[in-house]
Amino acid sequence: MAIDTSAPAAPHRILLPQILPALVVGVGSALLFLGVSALADRLQHVLWHTLPDALGIGNYSSLWMITMLTATGIAVGLVVWKVYGHAGSDPAEGGLGGPPIAPSVVPGLLVASTLALAGGVSLGPENPTIVAAVALAFWLGTKALPAVPGALWVSLATAATFGALFGTPVAAALVLSEAMVRQPGAASLWDRLFAPLVAAGAGAMTTQLLSDPSFDMGLPPLDHPGFGDLVAALVIATLGAVFGLLPCYVFPYVHRAFERLRHPMVMLPLGGLLLGLLGALGGHLTLFKGLAETKELAQNIGVFGSGELAKMAVVKTAALLIAAASGFRGGRVFPAVFIGAAFGLCAQALVPEVHPAVAVSAGVLGVLLATTRQGWVSLFVGAVLASSPSMLAVLCIALLPAWLVVTGRPALELDEHGESLH
Repeated sequence: MAIDTSAPAAPHRILLPQILPALVVGVGSALLFLGVSALADRLQHVLWHTLPDALGIGNYSSLWMITMLTATGIAVGLVVWKVYGHAGSDPAEGGLGGPPIAPSVVPGLLVASTLALAGGVSLGPENPTIVAAVALAFWLGTKALPAVPGALWVSLATAATFGALFGTPVAAALVLSEAMVRQPGAASLWDRLFAPLVAAGAGAMTTQLLSDPSFDMGLPPLDHPGFGDLVAALVIATLGAVFGLLPCYVFPYVHRAFERLRHPMVMLPLGGLLLGLLGALGGHLTLFKGLAETKELAQNIGVFGSGELAKMAVVKTAALLIAAASGFRGGRVFPAVFIGAAFGLCAQALVPEVHPAVAVSAGVLGVLLATTRQGWVSLFVGAVLASSPSMLAVLCIALLPAWLVVTGRPALELDEHGESLH
């Protein structure tokens, strides 16, 4: 039997050819994200400012919120019903990733997502944008370079979109490292991350150059956290995780109730009506994806009482639950950030000695852990919101009991049988 004595290719000979495809996917994914976001923002301004002003109606009056969200449900329902591909699969069964969908389904998915974002639905842009970027990168990449493994295009597009969403490649590295399980004989972690990080960096820089992404909430800085801050973070993150688990337990039942309605032109308008009623109850800050609204909460510390903040956290949680269960296309990360911030600030309003940066970052950490099960992303977002490197050590410790609360519990995601993932 012949023995193969040829030396394995040097790592740099494998990695260097990946740079150009990664740059192309990175820039393309960022442009896709920025285009969808810009279109949604313009449409949001028309629907929530230009149109009600022209009609002489308060743009955030209860009547307009109920009308607008019901109309959004009807519009998205029409897309899901009539557009080719039905705007992708049931979003209740989709996490941050998955196999590529057919490129012909992407237009309907992006239209449904844009309408939901502009109409005030409590979902973010991350899931549909990642799905669309993966589908297009996989389709174009396998045609242009058929020798390149399809899995690489998926990882490039996923990383690039995360880089564009957060304006930094760090989040992409954390997500992908969490998803990669080292196997015997596999390349080293950083060899496997090399091309995705190029794509993520290209996506992040494209966003930085063309937009102004910022997770700076304007919170008072905490330069020297003490023992009291650690205790507060431990308590708030753990309680936030418990609070974030509540919709996870209810999610399958709510989804099943909407599924019994069978038709998207019944499910989505009803979901929109319920979201409008929730918006009327919780106020306009509980609408939309939640990032700008989180900044408004953080910049008005002391304006809202503990009761108002608790109500907003509960209403936003219910809105996220209804939006995800009724078939609207969107992600859970940004709404969960708002829920966690409102939860943390509610705790801070009850115990004013708690530093606002600790309250917000720990609350977001706990709720994100419960709703996404993405430990690195939860830690990253919590630390970024605090805008304080010294908070990272506190959050690393606060994550541990919160993770014990959520691990093995139902997630805010269903399998193909409509049962909770754990």
